[in-house]
Order: sequence, then structure tokens, then C-alpha cells
Amino acid sequence: MSALPLYMNGAECPSAATEHLDVLDPATQKLLGKVPCTTQEEMEAIVASAVAAQKKWRETPVQQRTRVLIKFQQLLVENKDDIACSMVSENGKTMVDAIGDITRGIEVVEHCLAMPSLMMGESMEQISSNMDTKSMRQPLGVVAGIAPFNFPAMIPLWMLPIAISTGNAFILKPSEKVPTASQKIVKLATEAGVPAGIISILHGGVSAVNFLCTHKDIKAVSFVGSGHVGRIVYDLATKHGKRVQCNMGAKNHAVIMPDAHQEQALNGIIGAAFGAAGQRCMAISVAVFVGSASAFLPALLEKAKALKVGAGSLEGVDVGPVISKESLARIHKILAASEKAGGTFELDGRHIPVPGYEKGNFIGPTVVSGVTEDMACYSEEIFGPVLCCMFVSSLDEAIALVNRNPMGNGVALFTASGGAARKFEHEIEVGQIGINVPVPVPLPFFSWSSSKGSILGDHHFYGKSAVAFYTQIKTTVSRWEYHDITSDAGSVNFSGR
Repeated sequence: MSALPLYMNGAECPSAATEHLDVLDPATQKLLGKVPCTTQEEMEAIVASAVAAQKKWRETPVQQRTRVLIKFQQLLVENKDDIACSMVSENGKTMVDAIGDITRGIEVVEHCLAMPSLMMGESMEQISSNMDTKSMRQPLGVVAGIAPFNFPAMIPLWMLPIAISTGNAFILKPSEKVPTASQKIVKLATEAGVPAGIISILHGGVSAVNFLCTHKDIKAVSFVGSGHVGRIVYDLATKHGKRVQCNMGAKNHAVIMPDAHQEQALNGIIGAAFGAAGQRCMAISVAVFVGSASAFLPALLEKAKALKVGAGSLEGVDVGPVISKESLARIHKILAASEKAGGTFELDGRHIPVPGYEKGNFIGPTVVSGVTEDMACYSEEIFGPVLCCMFVSSLDEAIALVNRNPMGNGVALFTASGGAARKFEHEIEVGQIGINVPVPVPLPFFSWSSSKGSILGDHHFYGKSAVAFYTQIKTTVSRWEYHDITSDAGSVNFSGR
């Protein structure tokens, strides 16, 4: 089976790599393809081509760069189903979830159509006699993105359109487990008119990541993935003088008040906990029932039991497989430790049968009650379809519980009380808050705003914060005396540029 090619100088090219990584269907373990571990010489060539191309691209007026994105957006919409199909086979997503993945990415491209306004600087005249000050944003140069397996289209599109529309060249290392969606997206960008060398793909594992974090010509690194790897990337890249943004682990709580609308709350929690097999950094993995809201638990269990587990390619499936055998084994290990520590399995999906897919990485919806803060299922990010249930007596107690957790990606409150919502919003120490919304992901004209241990770096993904990340502010203070004025004949012709 031939290996997936690299992407450089505006075209796919085969790699000379002798080491390859398998791409497997998580529902069947069928070998779908191989990813080359890009050689050192190939990685150097990719960076060299990006450096050369970016020198010309940065001189392209921002409105012309934006026009390329208009065509890119159109091609992404036209090829949405094709990109989604690759995610279904490589990631195990359902088709509905895969379409959502690419759609959220397209929204970032659409926001970048406003880049002429987003990149505008500031100015002030007469800060002193005949002196003015202005600031402008300029591209950094060559930047890199390291993407995870769980959103094969959306996460690369958090990075790529903002990086290139601000005038940078962009090198992407997609997850070796789900490489095809990125390959298709980059080819569409070239078809839309992105010049050769401005977008490149290199494949591989640790050596590719280390290369991107240490190469002198790469000015910034964007990373989304686990906390363990994120801290390594941040430390290595910043040590080598790079600007870095790392989105990392999470432990997202949903707090349910007694006055919450039961059906709305439970439907939201079910989708947020078990959708995408729990493999979302914004998945709800802890349900905190306040007071008599504990009476909601039996209804939640009935809804969870009704979910259909199977291959994402099958009609009507709600919960697909987790990404790998290693991930499945890790989930089982965490659950076994939590059971030994006293957790009660209200619903146990560890050995759910999936006829015809016996080799798949399946675990059904699992609900554990009696959870304490020192249990593995609470202290670790599980990244599987597991919901921990905890019970407190008051909103104050719930807020204190959430705030003690070191992660700060997202949190939700379900209530009919405006006062409770206002108190929660004011006192909670989490970056992204949902009020009667289970997964409070900001749209691209805002910025991702996770906090605490869920992020490293001073700039967030997409929105104005990402524009700041991919650009450097340059400020000029000028002084001109009026006696410098001279007169000469000018042209009456209009410059259409």
C-alpha cells in the first residue's frame, strides 16, 4: 500500500521515508493507508520553500489574499461531504458529526474574509508638535500547526486561514491517525489560488514535532492536543524563541440546578458527554447535581441506554469507536481504578457487543456515580464516553468544586434562575461558560477563551486573538516640519491597483 504523499510547493510529492505509520479504521482495524515519517532533508526543503514563498506573499495586498479565501470557502462547501467521509473512516465519527467538524472550520474561513479590517492598526496625530504615531500589523513569516486526531478538519482550519490571510506561510503536521482530511483541505486551498509554498504538509510523529519546535525559520507554533504533549511543545518551542499557543487538556463540568428544565438539561448533557465518543476537549465529563436535581439521574440513565453504539458509517449510530486500541486500554484502566476506589457504575459500557465489528475500539456510554475528586475518572481527562456524577447541596458548593479543578476549558450551568446564572458567571473560574448550553464554543468572530491548565500561551485560537498571534505590531513615531513641503505637478490618472 502506497504512503500518503507530502505537500510542498503547491503539489503532492512522494516521500523518500523508510519509516511509516499505519492509518487504521477504528471500527474494524482495517489498514486504510500509511503515513511517511518525513525525512530531515524533506522537512528542510519544505521550510525553505515556505520561506521563499512567504517573502512574495507578504507583499500581496491583504484584500487580494482575502479574495483567495472566498474561493477557498466555496470549494470547502462543495467538497464538504468528501472531506467528512475521510473523517468517518479514519476517526470513526458519525457522518453527522463529521459534517459538523468541517462546517465549524468553514466558519473560521468566513470570518477571515474580514481580514482587511481585522489587521488594521491604530494611529494618533499630534502626540507632540508635528509628531504622529501609528501602529501596523505585519506577518511573522513561516508558522506551523500541530493538529490532533479528534477534529481532523476543524482544528487545521482554526489555524490555516488566519495564518495565511495575515500574510504568513503555514506548515501543517496533521495527526498521523487522521491525515486525509488535511490533505484534501490543503489541495483545495491551492485550487483556490493560494500560491505554491504558502501551505505545506509534513507527516510523522515525534521527530516532525521536534523539528517544527526548533527550526530557526519557524516563528510560531500552534498546538492542540493532550496536556502532556502540549507542555513539551510549549517548553521546547519557547526555549527556541518561538511564539506558541497550546490548547490542551480539559475536565468540563455541567452543573444542574433543581429548577433546571429537565428535558433540556439532560438532552444537552447526553450529547455533550457521549457525542464523538467523548473525544472532544469540550465534552462534558462531569455532571454535578445540586440538591434535589439528583432526581434527574434515572432519566439521564434511560437516555444514555437508548444511544446506539456502532461504526460511524452506519445509519442511526450515536456513539462510534474511540480512536485506537491504546486509547481504549487507557479508558479501561482509568475505569478499573475508579471502580476499585469505590465508584458505582450506574451504566457500564466497557464490554458492549457491536455485532460485525468485534475488532473495533468500542466502549458504550458509561455513567459512574459516587465519584470523588481523588478518583482517576475525575482527576484525569478520560477522552471517552464516560460521565462522572457528583452530588452537592448548594450552588456555592458546586462553584467551589469546579474552581478547585486545575482545568479551565468549559463549564455549563442548567437553571431557570437568572440570579443563579449571574452568580455562576461571575464567580466561576473557567474560560468558556454555557448557561443552558452544554458546549459553549465561541463562534469565530469571538476567540476561544479556555483558561488555567487548559492553555499555555498568551493568545487564543481564532478571532481577534489569533490575528494578534500571527502578526507582529510595528509602531512608527514620525516628525515632519511644514517647511519640508514642496510642490510639483501630479498625475491626473486613476490608479486601479
